[in-house]
Amino acid sequence: MRKYEGVRDLRAMQELTQRVWSLADPHHVGDLAWGRFMFPAEQADWPIALWEDDGRVVAWAWAQLPDDLRLQIDPAYPGLPAEVLDWFDELAGDGTREINPLDAQNDVREALLKRGYEPVDDDAPFFAHHVRELDDLPDPVLPEGFTARAVRGVEDLDRRVAVHQAAWNSTKVTRESYGTLMTVWPYRTGLDWVVEAPNGHFASNCLIWYDDVHRVGLIEPVGTDPEFRRLGLARAVCLAALHALAEAGGERAIVCPRGDAAYPVPQELYRGMGFRPYGRTRTYRR
Repeated sequence: MRKYEGVRDLRAMQELTQRVWSLADPHHVGDLAWGRFMFPAEQADWPIALWEDDGRVVAWAWAQLPDDLRLQIDPAYPGLPAEVLDWFDELAGDGTREINPLDAQNDVREALLKRGYEPVDDDAPFFAHHVRELDDLPDPVLPEGFTARAVRGVEDLDRRVAVHQAAWNSTKVTRESYGTLMTVWPYRTGLDWVVEAPNGHFASNCLIWYDDVHRVGLIEPVGTDPEFRRLGLARAVCLAALHALAEAGGERAIVCPRGDAAYPVPQELYRGMGFRPYGRTRTYRR
């Protein structure tokens, strides 16, 4: 085991994630890039550890302290979940902690139960994983004067950051962090889509990350400036980006919105576009 040392290690983590990926797995190469670089480095300097066998990463763990852990383990190494949890216990110290595996991750769930973690009530917040094949996509429909297009690069950076900040009511994603993100694999400007309003403002956005080995794209994130909501822009920009994904060779897309009753709108959006749920996270707490 060793500590994370930089972007080369992120690529090694993504290689593991890509190597073992299936719909039963919680991670995609894109959500690693987004999670590591969406915020400036000083805000995203979470502890990360890698486990290697003969120079190849076979597990990684990402502690978002004080109480949350993300992890990926090669199924060929069944003893590693316990070792990863040892690392997290030592790092996190005393206090309540939570881990949120997919319901299909039986090895991780069993390891958590052995450690004294208990499943949280099903009414707690969770993420619902959805999938859609790309062979029958409807065309996007936009209000008059609005245009959907891909980001053109650095020339669009300021407006691209502005629409994200407006949509999420947050300035954590900055021009610096998004500019860095645009240089990291597997980001593609051709899969980073926006809706441009008649006044030139970016009104909505959808970013897709493409795993070209499995031909699957991850939607992460989607947002609409509050000034332009209730115009169907989120649906339109997602469909435009999905068409671009299909043209790039993608065969399916996944998206992982909140699935609990307290946060219904995103999954209604995606199910209205033909996505179907196939799994969900389960919260374990100790």
